Amino acid sequence: MPAINDTQKAQILAQSKVIVIIGLSPDPTKPSHRVAAYLQEQGYSIIPIYPKGGKILGQEAFPTLQECVLSLRAQNIDIDIINIFRKSEALPQIAQEILELKLKPKCVWVQLGLYNAAANAMLTQAGIAYEEDSCIKLEHQRLC
Repeated sequence: MPAINDTQKAQILAQSKVIVIIGLSPDPTKPSHRVAAYLQEQGYSIIPIYPKGGKILGQEAFPTLQECVLSLRAQNIDIDIINIFRKSEALPQIAQEILELKLKPKCVWVQLGLYNAAANAMLTQAGIAYEEDSCIKLEHQRLC
């Protein structure tokens, strides 16, 4: 399946409110932190996934995607975008977890420099839009 086009990206960004960020660092010098801060400034609710938990950018960080999903489901909150800042080799495992948790986000967005054909195939075959090797912040600035 080809990458999503600019019209689709703009539509996904415009229709989304909740962005789960896997690999969000509490370190303000890290790209994931800067991207998340930008997304918050644009009005998105960001939900950090960080193994050590705690708070990042004022939001509770969940140690795992599963814990995040259980909490959000209890609050009747849907995930619109899953933004991933993890190594390319970790993407198939994350894609498998997304499918096992029966998540249907508008898009799984894999950050600049990261890509994995297996993860792409798994998610697109499940009908989930998949954008890889692409910075959500830069695309938001360009398209919105």
